[in-house]
Amino acid sequence: MKTAKITKERMYQVIVAPVVTEKSTMGSEHNQVTFTVRRDATKNEIGAAVEGLFDVKVTKVNTLRRPGKEKIFRGHKGRRAATKMAMVTLAEGNSIDVTSGI
Repeated sequence: MKTAKITKERMYQVIVAPVVTEKSTMGSEHNQVTFTVRRDATKNEIGAAVEGLFDVKVTKVNTLRRPGKEKIFRGHKGRRAATKMAMVTLAEGNSIDVTSGI
């Protein structure tokens, strides 16, 4: 995978939060970690950010864009924010503990 050269500040901006759900936990069996990322982040930036922040080797990055839903709360229409998620596959022997901080 190509790695983009990005600054440490941009790395912290790209990775918003880890996703801890039942489905993302099942991905850890296949050496995958799921993160919520900025919507303007590219796959190369995401891979470089994960490698730079967690000192691991990334082999593949898959992304998923989820549009915001329209909701009604107490009679007022609103819209949830759109999000982007990244499923990052790590090289064999590497792992990230998402329950601990950076």
